[in-house]
Amino acid sequence: MTIHAFIKSNSGLQDNSILNTLTLLNEGATVPFIARYRKERTGALDEVQIAHIRDLAKKYQELVARQQTVLHAIDEQGKLTPELKDKIELCFDANVLEDLYLPYKQKRLTRGEKAKKLGLEPLAKMIISQRGGDPYQMADRFVKGEVTDEEMAIAGAKDIMAEYMNENAVFRAKLRTLFQRKSVLTSKIMKGKKEVGDKYKDYFEFSEPLYKIPSHRFLALFRGEREGILGLKAMPEKEVALDLMERFFVKSDDACGQVVAEVCKDAYSRLLAPSLENEVIQEAKEKADKEAIQVFSTNLKQLLLAPPLGSKRILAIDPGFRTGCKVVCLDESGGLLTNVTIYPHPPQAERDKASAKIYELVQAYKIEAIAIGDGTAGRETENLIKHIRFDRDLEVFSVREDGASIYSASSIARKEFPDYDVTVRGSVSIGRRLMDPLAELVKIDPKSVGVGQYQHEVNQTLLKNALDDVVVSAVNAVGVDLNTASPYLLSYVSGLGTSLAENIIAYRAENGPFQSRQELKKVKRLGDKAFEQSAGFLRIRNGHNPLDNSAVHPESYPFVERIAKKMKVEVPDLIGNEQLLSGLRAADFSEVDAYTFHDIIAELKKPGRDPRKKAKVLEFSQSIRTISDLIVGMKLPGIVTNVTAFGAFVNLGIKENGLIHKSNLADVYVDDPAQYISLNEHVEVEVLEVDVDRKRVGLKRIN
Repeated sequence: MTIHAFIKSNSGLQDNSILNTLTLLNEGATVPFIARYRKERTGALDEVQIAHIRDLAKKYQELVARQQTVLHAIDEQGKLTPELKDKIELCFDANVLEDLYLPYKQKRLTRGEKAKKLGLEPLAKMIISQRGGDPYQMADRFVKGEVTDEEMAIAGAKDIMAEYMNENAVFRAKLRTLFQRKSVLTSKIMKGKKEVGDKYKDYFEFSEPLYKIPSHRFLALFRGEREGILGLKAMPEKEVALDLMERFFVKSDDACGQVVAEVCKDAYSRLLAPSLENEVIQEAKEKADKEAIQVFSTNLKQLLLAPPLGSKRILAIDPGFRTGCKVVCLDESGGLLTNVTIYPHPPQAERDKASAKIYELVQAYKIEAIAIGDGTAGRETENLIKHIRFDRDLEVFSVREDGASIYSASSIARKEFPDYDVTVRGSVSIGRRLMDPLAELVKIDPKSVGVGQYQHEVNQTLLKNALDDVVVSAVNAVGVDLNTASPYLLSYVSGLGTSLAENIIAYRAENGPFQSRQELKKVKRLGDKAFEQSAGFLRIRNGHNPLDNSAVHPESYPFVERIAKKMKVEVPDLIGNEQLLSGLRAADFSEVDAYTFHDIIAELKKPGRDPRKKAKVLEFSQSIRTISDLIVGMKLPGIVTNVTAFGAFVNLGIKENGLIHKSNLADVYVDDPAQYISLNEHVEVEVLEVDVDRKRVGLKRIN
């Protein structure tokens, strides 16, 4: 099977789209570049489809490499027949490939191997052929040397037959299907773990068909097993499996057939069932991982694309009780102007003094907005701020602070603020998140931003790759200001990476702001390919060419100039001129494809448009401060902080987030909550349930 045929069979995409995408990827093009600037080649595939082709191509190469390893290993044993070679080369199912290899795999000295060394393999073949005769009479001929009697000979032959059954690729495929379709996942509390495993009490005696179990439940069970609290089993009914096995291997009801039936029971319990149980549990784990990673990826993208406030002077507060509130003032570029600590809350309770200091800072640094971390003491600090009578209108934002402490202790933060401690760095991060969430959050490990679902249980390599794709997609969807971006933000731009990002920063420091995209070619080691891949995603404000502040790729500048010439205007006159641009038709410009034409016209109408919405303030209910203030039936505003496979968590302005179970998200059946609600969405909810002891709040969406 060719790589093209493999991808088509696993994706359902069109031939030309696959072939052209593979060509572009092999030429070094990135996923964002292909999706944005090569639509005519791919048939307008989106980033998800292009990444799927990339990942399937990698999987194909891995399977081919495994095929070659298997072929080489069998050939070295002198057992590679033309028929077996064809089977292996045509096999692109990892499980079946391993089944084909199993009889030839080098193993430790098994019971069957020991019996073969005693010369009992011919006896095993005679019995399993079931052509009549008495097994004990057959065994008599093999009583010699270390084989002391017929019982020992029969026992050895049984061990050999059990391994035959285990290594039979055709039967393993049949039994695998039974395990996949009919296995029931059960969990039981491990002995002596009842008290320490209280959080898993719903799973102390639990069972559910494996194919039906949702990802979040499987991962919870998996975590319980990993922590030694739960024991998991995944099996079909034993009688059904044995019936399938006997119908396959038992060919007669004579004495030999009875021996084969006995071997079936042993082979199933000792060899096949444990192997296939591990396999189906691993498959369920991979499926759950994939679904959990998809949930995390969706949430992360929404978090990264959260509405920015923009370039404003910000006063940011990292709230606290005993240790005080860390306050910083930032300029329009996120630069640190000053920092202080105030103690408005108990035990110091210096409320008046703290209010006076905040007022003074707002005046001195011309503050335009205030950002308050949403963690401990966040609500109390917000209450303090709203009781200060400023001489101007100031919007006060509650900013999620997940991961701020991770950033503040990181090497990135130490490099940015070598002369300040972690508390100041954390406050700066909160303020910058309000200004531009994307630019700040790229500095933090995505796993630390608080939007995952069992992220520590899933495959960490797959998780990292998926989240890296999300960050790259978000950064390139927004575009990056070449003259203000940090090296961390630049490193995610298509075609750049860490090294070229650092070189851009070094060039900027030495030569001042970039005046044009073409100037990028002067950056050390930034060649034609990197320029091609990155230029369209970089923005230069107030540069020599107004197109440099748009998503129009430099390769299309001549086309824009031809449009301007045809319309008898200058290029700057085209930009933002919707009336003029709306009159243009793709059919009048045969030199470019329709996809490129429509993208360029759309961009010229609104050049450099940020796809993100604008930040807006959410006012929490002033009638609640703690979970004890909640009453069933209350209707409250909230903001979505996490979306999972089973529902959405909502910040109501108290320490505990409430849960809108997916059954309470809409008036219709909800399978995927992400289709009905988004991270950072402002919602109106009704309180359905309050469990103060377990700190749980059940909600229903009412808007």
